[in-house]
Amino acid sequence: MIGRRAALGGGVAAAAALRRTAWAQATPGVTATQVKIGNTMPYSGPASSYAAIGKTETAFFRMVNDQGGVAGHKIDFISLDDGYLPPRTVEDVRRLVEQERVDFLFNTLGTPTNSAIERYVNHAKVPHLFVATGADKWGNYKEFPWTIGLQPSYRTEAQIYAKYALKQKPAAKIAFLYQNDDFGKDYLAGVRDVLGADWDKHVAKVVSYEVTDPTVDSQITTLQGTGADVLICATAPKQAAQAIRAVHDLNWRPMFFMTNVSISAGSVMQPAGVQNGVGIITSGWLKDNTDPAWANDAGMNEWRSFMSKQMPGADLADNNYVYGYTACKVMQHVLVACNGDFSRENVMKQATSIPELEVPTLLPGIKVATSPTNYHPIRAMQLQKWDGKTWVRFGDIIEGAKA
Repeated sequence: MIGRRAALGGGVAAAAALRRTAWAQATPGVTATQVKIGNTMPYSGPASSYAAIGKTETAFFRMVNDQGGVAGHKIDFISLDDGYLPPRTVEDVRRLVEQERVDFLFNTLGTPTNSAIERYVNHAKVPHLFVATGADKWGNYKEFPWTIGLQPSYRTEAQIYAKYALKQKPAAKIAFLYQNDDFGKDYLAGVRDVLGADWDKHVAKVVSYEVTDPTVDSQITTLQGTGADVLICATAPKQAAQAIRAVHDLNWRPMFFMTNVSISAGSVMQPAGVQNGVGIITSGWLKDNTDPAWANDAGMNEWRSFMSKQMPGADLADNNYVYGYTACKVMQHVLVACNGDFSRENVMKQATSIPELEVPTLLPGIKVATSPTNYHPIRAMQLQKWDGKTWVRFGDIIEGAKA
């Protein structure tokens, strides 16, 4: 098991310290000078390409430490390896909450893994902030008021793909590959939202895979055999690279949509063969370092400076590093907004009252906004297509399910 900690330090006036001490004593993970934040991440296992996110977050909090901390508090960031296995996630989160006594959880990764801990953390009233998954259910503020998402909903993303496919190919025959869990099923639901009673008319075949399957080659061969002219893949990065290679090797040329969580140039497109994925369509909400449009962009220069100082040698083509940095900028905003009061209630209050936050690594026109009745902080996306070198954006920024 991997444990990662980063500390944030800084001074504060004596009077403020005394005020904080009174409430800090009653809040797990908080003292007058420290806040503990918990995280789980697949540093090993089939989804380990996402480990770059946890490494970025550790480095980010270390940077904030070097800059003096937040309201005089050090942040003890504890990131544990769950291997993308829900039983291990449960074990890790119980350790974080009951033994490490963290104040809250931040950016725990994975739909099946977060699903395994959602009821537990809500029953314990532990803030479960900005989970690293786009499952639509993270917006369920009525049933799970202590869990909030971050990135756009998978279901909305799938709606956009289905609408675009039908606009370009009114008689589209759709083949669908999905991971057999809530992550993959959200994409099915989004396509079904659009097709409705025309599902059987347009969907040629749906096949799934288990995250432990060694390859998805047989599934792609089955889908190709249907004669479908549209392919939608809701897969993790490892399976995304496999699918791209398999489609190319079969000389199959459908209109190809790939989930936006598996499009990193470094961890997906390069392993798949950059020319093998030419023409794939996805959606984006983050700037991509491989896009020459951001070569002199102030926001990406800020990120590149961070990477150079804090993570030298990291693969700058891997957009998971941009994702981790973006999530941390949102978390930093919440920490600052807490104004020294890191009680769980106030942390949750600040996380769910972000007016319109501009983050330098988000695409222009996309902002972060939350409220007590809006637990989907980022709702907008833009379609983009792989040209063999980078993702080329096209069309307008799309908010919600509008296409």
